[in-house]
Amino acid sequence: MKTAVRKTISLPAELARDVEETARMEGKTSSAVVQDALRQARSARLREELDVVQAHWSRHARERGILSEEDLDRHLRA
Repeated sequence: MKTAVRKTISLPAELARDVEETARMEGKTSSAVVQDALRQARSARLREELDVVQAHWSRHARERGILSEEDLDRHLRA
């Protein structure tokens, strides 16, 4: 297990209540709820970055007539 680093954060009262309520409903600590939220946010951010990269290279492939895996194989062999 990785070493935990203790951090102090400030939350608006409403968000703090949401964290506490979620922790109670899910049987987790408030820390675990915040960790899960941060992991989900990171995952969403990485997914968005991947989508941008995929769109970029898909556009370049289409411009070169690469529309299928077969087209890609032919292009790479050329």
